[in-house]
Amino acid sequence: MKENVIQEKSYTFALRIVKLYRWLCEEKKEFVLSKQILRSGTSAGANVEEAIGAQSERDFHSKMTIAHKESRETLYWLRLLHDSGYIDEGAFRSLFADSEELVKILSSITKTMKAKIGN
Repeated sequence: MKENVIQEKSYTFALRIVKLYRWLCEEKKEFVLSKQILRSGTSAGANVEEAIGAQSERDFHSKMTIAHKESRETLYWLRLLHDSGYIDEGAFRSLFADSEELVKILSSITKTMKAKIGN
């Protein structure tokens, strides 16, 4: 089976976000921001999976666009968690870099699909 880079990267990132969520709840007793990053950080991968099973090119493009938007939202929550002192510089830089990489890949996919389907 051929490796799907965005599928693997979005899943691995989602797993990191789940671990971050658990840590934020258990160690920092933070339940509001952590829930937001859990939602957006795992939603991107779920939408990538939906896109892989899409019924049409337009459906694929739509799901990948949602994944892109969720990945961008995750950047916001990571910045907010860092700037409010919930996560340290090292964790922030690592997670932010991975999230930015997802955004770039998803942006490329959505631009390619938009050109292909003529949206």
